[in-house]
Amino acid sequence: MLRFETAGESHGECLVATLTGLPAGVPVSVAQIDRELWRRQQGYGRGGRMKIETDRVHLVAGVRHSITIGSPVAMLLANKDWKNWTEVLPVEAAPDSEEKKKQVTRPRPGHADLAGAIKYNFHDARYILERASARETTARVAVGALCKQFLAQFGVGILSHVIQVGSATLGRPAAWEELVALRERDEVLLGCVDPEAEQRMKEVVDEAYRTGDTVGGVFEVVVRGAPVGLGSHIAWDTRLDGRLAQAIVSMQAVKGVEIGFAAEGSAHFGSRVQDTIHYRREERRFTRGANRAGGLEGGMTNGEDILVRGMLKPISTLRRPLESVDLLTREPSPAAYERSDVCVVPAAGVIGEAMVAFVLAQALLEKFGGDSLAETRRNFEGYQRQVQEF
Repeated sequence: MLRFETAGESHGECLVATLTGLPAGVPVSVAQIDRELWRRQQGYGRGGRMKIETDRVHLVAGVRHSITIGSPVAMLLANKDWKNWTEVLPVEAAPDSEEKKKQVTRPRPGHADLAGAIKYNFHDARYILERASARETTARVAVGALCKQFLAQFGVGILSHVIQVGSATLGRPAAWEELVALRERDEVLLGCVDPEAEQRMKEVVDEAYRTGDTVGGVFEVVVRGAPVGLGSHIAWDTRLDGRLAQAIVSMQAVKGVEIGFAAEGSAHFGSRVQDTIHYRREERRFTRGANRAGGLEGGMTNGEDILVRGMLKPISTLRRPLESVDLLTREPSPAAYERSDVCVVPAAGVIGEAMVAFVLAQALLEKFGGDSLAETRRNFEGYQRQVQEF
């Protein structure tokens, strides 16, 4: 069973990630993990924290001589900002630690502050926001980068792009080649494949900057090369579309998910929505007339590109704070302000790639098993022959 855990706080010493269940023998490139971490930090609208951090992975277990060895992979990701918080968030209490606490007693609407403070009985939301922060997703991206490297051994590629920022939309499908080119860019604006649409998105972010506001949007993750039959229709918790949806909505600030063209399909008759089935004799394979289902039918992959969209609400921390109540005095008060972003939709796409990569790697190992990459590959290739002979 492939599983991962993360630990660490936004302003703690480091983030920690463990990934258990990868077969032995998977080639690992630290440079590729670091590239994914770099992509997560990019995008117009990011806050001051990204000027402080330069995320790099430090592999401490589970990888030797650039291959996995079958044991849990452990990774550390240092927080450079920690040097500014060592007296604010020490592990052990110091005599003057109460005086140096940067307490957060004015919870931010839309954040975990108030619900978490009540749940854990803290009258200081600092301990809540430190873990609820999207800084945690740095560790998820490192885990997802490993899963991508595993999936690449089976011809599976995962990319993302931004299709909406505020009211500005892409308005057309993106070709796979455009997504590949987008990934290779050394300068990232808003992660959109179309320059004109991206400029409209930038104007929305500029407006948010001017007014002290924040803005959300929609990102799309595209998977190419997934084999037919990952996931299952037999039980509610084995359906891959449900697992993908949960993975995306688990991301901070994501409030909705769409697989394929669900919203469009809900407004039309079935004759216009279902993907017709065809057979290419020369290739000996079934195809679809369109991909409105987003590569998933009955909770299983059907061989088409997987399309998953995440709908991101605007970040909760505003430079022009909203109304709130002080946890100590119970008096009306403007919400607290923590250094924050204005727009994070491109970064969310990279995090979405990581979460999709994990779910697909998990599903692939459930189907094909194997303690080593060679064993998994034998099982995979045997199944591929079965599919071709069907």
